[in-house]
Amino acid sequence: MNISIVIPVYNEEKNIIILYKLLKSVLSKYQYEMIFVDDGSVDNTSSVIKDISKKDKKVKLISFQRNYGKSDALSAGFDNAKGDIIITLDGDLQDNPKEIPRFIEKLNQGYDLVVGWKFKRKDPLTKIIPSKFFNLLTSFLTKVKIHDMNCGFKAYKKEVIKNINVYGELHRYIPAMAFWRGYKIGEIKVKHYPRRYGKSKYGVNRLFKGLMDLITVKFLMSYGRRPLHLFGLTGLLCFFLGIVSGLYLTYLWFKGIVIGDRPLLMLAVLLIVLGVQFISLGLLGDMIISENKERNYIIKK
Repeated sequence: MNISIVIPVYNEEKNIIILYKLLKSVLSKYQYEMIFVDDGSVDNTSSVIKDISKKDKKVKLISFQRNYGKSDALSAGFDNAKGDIIITLDGDLQDNPKEIPRFIEKLNQGYDLVVGWKFKRKDPLTKIIPSKFFNLLTSFLTKVKIHDMNCGFKAYKKEVIKNINVYGELHRYIPAMAFWRGYKIGEIKVKHYPRRYGKSKYGVNRLFKGLMDLITVKFLMSYGRRPLHLFGLTGLLCFFLGIVSGLYLTYLWFKGIVIGDRPLLMLAVLLIVLGVQFISLGLLGDMIISENKERNYIIKK
């Protein structure tokens, strides 16, 4: 069994050697490779990994020119992974590599993607509470019933990552995108540990980005291949309300009532214009999709 371990890192120089030794001890019974993706670190993270890779040919380093974000780091790791199973985990030592055999065992039960559930999470409340809110909201909107969508500790079958396009900040919604593609998602409880060295990359701005990306994922899952169904429905509703308002005003005009200074007249015109614009937007979206030659289906057998 070939396994690829993909580890996105950013300013984790003090954690790398410890993580490497833990991974090596766990993976000794497998054929494996470790791919560290340095996301533009400004400390000695790249140098530490490079020194390890000189001594151990199973260790590979991908070093970014600047900080691009975790989604791009994962994508780079996925693109270069050669294993049949891809394991991702963070480089902050809050995930224990000893859990890896349990992930593989769960995959062997028929799952395509297994997500870690950080049970008894060792993070500050300022991080735990927003995370719980987003997990509940994401589960409700995407119908994916897992507890920790954004856990970095995951195991994938190779065909899953081949059929998912991860960009922006969408890495936290990979299980939802995989579920949308028809893959079977599972989860296991994993122990979570407090950070030993370095600083958390979590910030308030991630809340806003997370919300925007959730809207993106929901849109792609529901209307990604049929934008006219969303924009067209909205457009028809606006157009219908505008026409009804216009007919009502026309009726008043025939009765001799002045309608030129009525706010309803402006609203009727605005609704009709908006309706036409929304319908046009949906049609343009359908035209763009019709030119996209990418397959929208995955052949299982």
